[in-house]
Amino acid sequence: GLSQLQKRISPRYFYDERGSQLFAAVCEQPECYLLRAELAILRDNLAAIVEFIGPGAELIELRAGIGVQAALLIEQLRPLVYVPIDIDGRMLEAVSGELAELFPWLNISGMRADLSRPLALPEFVGLPIRKKVIFLPGSVIGGFTPDEALDVLQNARQLAGTGDVLLAGVDLKKDGATIESAYSDAKGMNAALHLNLLARINRELEGNFQPGRFAYHAFHDRTKGCVTMYLESLYSQFAHVGGRRFDFAASETVDTGIAYQYSEVEFQALARHAGFVSQAVWTDAAQMFSIHGMIAV
Repeated sequence: GLSQLQKRISPRYFYDERGSQLFAAVCEQPECYLLRAELAILRDNLAAIVEFIGPGAELIELRAGIGVQAALLIEQLRPLVYVPIDIDGRMLEAVSGELAELFPWLNISGMRADLSRPLALPEFVGLPIRKKVIFLPGSVIGGFTPDEALDVLQNARQLAGTGDVLLAGVDLKKDGATIESAYSDAKGMNAALHLNLLARINRELEGNFQPGRFAYHAFHDRTKGCVTMYLESLYSQFAHVGGRRFDFAASETVDTGIAYQYSEVEFQALARHAGFVSQAVWTDAAQMFSIHGMIAV
């Protein structure tokens, strides 16, 4: 990514041990409404969501995150097996361990994988599974461009059989200031998360970045309906990665993340292209966030 004309570091590399800790801290910031809104929706509509899914479920969570959303679902849904999928093995182990302690009766089978690539699930012989539930929490889908999001949804559809369920958290469109502040909190946790990409390169790829010579920014693009996150080089400088030199002009930027917001209709249209049909939408009182209940067709 650093050799491209517009330099880029994929946000999939956020999640080393330090990055996972910083992500959890970001979710706790007062400006970051996403987790709070999603948890409120789950708590207020849990009975309806569980009824929509039905018994005998295999719960497949794409991007295990910090596990709090899954814990709410598991407690009431009581799935026959829980399959968390995450690119970060450490986070996957931590979440699986915590949920195993909370629910000792639960079968857990974690998978380390990249959501943007085709996925294959193991067969669970002997369990009377009646339905697969693909759970995309925390606006995971918003972290991809619409084309990439379609790929993720199509990968999810490959995991699901006809009649299986997609449960997707989606950030709703709203005023730009609220959205932008969620990705640029006053305490600087978002900035620390993105700058940790450079520290991780130093640790793992023989890099010699000086993170203090870069500044983090988040910009809401109303036309595109997304927040773009990037690191700005504060000086004309260079850094080495694995013995290779990369030059940065003063004010040159490195893209490090995006976050798309969708109206209910926009997300339903996107999911329809992947083979899912909307059956229900649950939102919080302030209309900040949504959870979509869909069926694979």
